[in-house]
Amino acid sequence: MTREENDYAPLKLHVPEPPVRPGDTPTFDKFEVPEAGSVRKPPIDTDFDDIRDLGFDIIRVLDDEGKAVGPWAEDISDEQLQAGLRAMMRTRAFDERMLKAQRQGKTSFYIQCTGEEAIATGHQLALRQGDMNFPTYRQQGLLLAQDMDLGRMMNQIYSNEKDELRGRQLPVLYSFKEEGFFTISGNLSTQYIQAVGWAMASAIKGDTKVASAWIGDGATAEGDFHTALVFASVYKPPVILNVVDNQWAISSFHGIAGAESSTFAERAHGYGLPSLRVDGNDWVAVYAASRWAIERARRGHGPTMIEWVTYRAGAHSTSDDPSKYRPKTEHEAWPLGDPIKRMKQHLIARGLWSEERHTQAEAQYADEMREAAIEAESNGTLHDGPGPSAAEMFEQVYKDVPPHLRRQRQKMGI
Repeated sequence: MTREENDYAPLKLHVPEPPVRPGDTPTFDKFEVPEAGSVRKPPIDTDFDDIRDLGFDIIRVLDDEGKAVGPWAEDISDEQLQAGLRAMMRTRAFDERMLKAQRQGKTSFYIQCTGEEAIATGHQLALRQGDMNFPTYRQQGLLLAQDMDLGRMMNQIYSNEKDELRGRQLPVLYSFKEEGFFTISGNLSTQYIQAVGWAMASAIKGDTKVASAWIGDGATAEGDFHTALVFASVYKPPVILNVVDNQWAISSFHGIAGAESSTFAERAHGYGLPSLRVDGNDWVAVYAASRWAIERARRGHGPTMIEWVTYRAGAHSTSDDPSKYRPKTEHEAWPLGDPIKRMKQHLIARGLWSEERHTQAEAQYADEMREAAIEAESNGTLHDGPGPSAAEMFEQVYKDVPPHLRRQRQKMGI
C-alpha cells in the first residue's frame, strides 16, 4: 500500500435514520413550526424567482386559539367552512367503518387517511366540475367532499356484484370519471406523468380545466416523479403537483426519500417551477393555498408544486403494523395537531359550531356509514354473496384476447 493510500479513511455509506425508534420517547424538536399568518401571499402571476422562499416556509392560517390570521386567511363563507369540517368527519367515519369491515374479513385490504383528511377535502372543494384528480390510494377525501355515493365506493371495496370495476382492482383503487377521479394505479408515481399529460391536452384543446396530481413523500424518489417535472417545466400545463409529506412511507421515514437535505417543495426549484409548503393539518390553509395554485393554473400561469406537511396517524394499510418501526404514541406528539380538532376549534370560535353539535355529527356520520355498509354488503362481500364471475377476468382487458388466455379460459370451462 502506498503512502497516499494510507492518507484516506475508509469510506462509509450514509443511510438516513429516523430520530426515534419503537420504545423511544416521540420528539419533533427539530421540526420548526412558523407562527400562523407569518408567510406572505403573492399575486398569482408572480414570477418563480420571486417566490422561492415559499418552498421553505410553511403557510399556516389557524393559530393556537383557532383564529384565522394572516394574508392567507381568505374570506371563506360560513357554509364552505362547515362543509369542510363535515367532509373531514365523514371521511374519518368512512375509514373507521371500512377498517372494521376488513377486520371482519369482508374485504381483503383497506387504507385509511387518518390525520390527513384536511388535504384532500380542502383541495377538492377548491376545484371545479370537470377538473381531474390523479390520486393515490389515500385521497378518498376527494370523493367524500363531493358527497360521493357511498355504496359505489363500498361496492368496489367489497368486490361484489355491483363493483363497477368488476373485481379487477385492489380494494380502494377507485375509478370515477364523472367525479374527476382518475383510475388509481398501484404502481407509485405513474399518476404524476398522467396528470401532466392530461393538463397538456387541456391546454392544447384551449380548455379551462386543470389537473391535480398526487404523490406521497416516498414516491418522489421514483423516476416518474422527475419525468413529470421535466414536462411540467417545459410545457407549463395547468397542473397542481401535490406532494403529501406524511413523514412515513410503508416503514421508511421521509429521510430515505431525501427529506434530510431539502424540503420536497424545494425540488420543484431545480426545474424552474414555483412551489408552496403548507400546513396540511390546517383546513383553512389547505383551501386557501389550493385556490391560489388552481387559479394560477387556470389563468395560464403554469404549474405549482404544493408540499402538504402532515402526519400519517394510522397504519400505512391494514397489512402494516407501525409499532414495529416508530413509537406507538408518536402521532400524539405531532406538533401540527389533528385537522378535525383544529377546524372544530375554529368554527366554535366563530360561533358556527359547538361541542354538542360535534358529538351529534359524529354519531350521525357513524350511523350513515353503518347503514351504507349494510346496503353494500347485501350485494356481496369478498367471501360471501354474489360477486363478479371469474369469466370477467378475461374480458375488457384486451381488444383481441390472446391465444394463451383463450386456452386458459377454455381449460377453466367458463
